[in-house]
Amino acid sequence: MTNRPRDRDADGRAHQSRPRDALGRPLPYGSTGVEPISEDPLPPLQTVDVACGLLAADRPFSAHEVFEARWKAGPAAERDLWQGLAQICVALTHAARGNEAGAQRLLDRGVGRLATYASRGGPAYGLDLVRVIDRAEDAVRDPQCGGNPIS
Repeated sequence: MTNRPRDRDADGRAHQSRPRDALGRPLPYGSTGVEPISEDPLPPLQTVDVACGLLAADRPFSAHEVFEARWKAGPAAERDLWQGLAQICVALTHAARGNEAGAQRLLDRGVGRLATYASRGGPAYGLDLVRVIDRAEDAVRDPQCGGNPIS
């Protein structure tokens, strides 16, 4: 194990430069991992499109990063939408890694946020949130079933 100093960006903020596998696990320096996701937020419809593409490519951790960037930059009134979607993607990541307890915990949080958001009637950017919740619950229960609960 190498005692490397913590990776930092130009502003001194912690920034992980180690490559990652498709489920977000760090790989050894010098390994080939998946393409990193930009931390820059995308517009809402593009956020949904990019995250759906990542989920279709079996990259739920990366989809989570796309939703997380939107939630941190978006309006407070939409926080439950974007954070809920990000948490569902983390639940899918945990399920794919075999962590059933973590998957269920994050699924419950994500579903709660989406249900709260749906009850307020905010914009869903083409998503049927009831369907997303149902499909996410199925995908976490059976990670082998595949599919994209967000599409």
